[in-house]
Amino acid sequence: MFGRLPLDEQLDALRSVLTQNEVLTDVLARTATLALPGWYVTAGCLFQTVWNVVTGLDPADGIKDYDVFYFDGGDLSWEAEDAVIRAGREAFAGLPAEVEIRNEARVHLWYERKFGVRCPPHESTEAAIDRFAATTCCLGVRLEPDGRWRVYAPHGLSDVFNLVVRPNPVLAPREVYEAKAARWKGEWPQLTVLPWPGPEPVRAAASPY
Repeated sequence: MFGRLPLDEQLDALRSVLTQNEVLTDVLARTATLALPGWYVTAGCLFQTVWNVVTGLDPADGIKDYDVFYFDGGDLSWEAEDAVIRAGREAFAGLPAEVEIRNEARVHLWYERKFGVRCPPHESTEAAIDRFAATTCCLGVRLEPDGRWRVYAPHGLSDVFNLVVRPNPVLAPREVYEAKAARWKGEWPQLTVLPWPGPEPVRAAASPY
């Protein structure tokens, strides 16, 4: 029902839904104290909270971790990022969930080694969010110093509320999208998973032996 609301009402609905996940609101509040440049809480903890509420599950059900992205292009060393990660461990101590902090200015240094495709350097946290494997994942929220919520949703919110998983073939390989979508479908069977664009891959015939 939320997916058919006007955009301003969808934003109000998003905040209403996300605040039902007390772990998420705690992560937002604690991240704000770290004063990270260009930070967002992003990815699964957001859209999966929505899926849980829409399908009648506990808001935090099945959410294994909470992702915090920030952007610091002034120091690309691992040591600088690690110092932020260690500060985060203190800030998030006692939370019943894992919080992963990542400097998106450094992603291009390790992405190809992990995923097998080259990642151009990100220019901002928003640019990093733009390159998630599914457009449904392209969502970020942060608390501004005045307490307002800043929401970044370049593909809108209708798919998130309507339980639609749509591919975003700008960076992540097809197999990453399909593996994630299959895992999500297993946990939220109400999802509609849209296929990767283009022809289906040729699959080798199974051996009878």
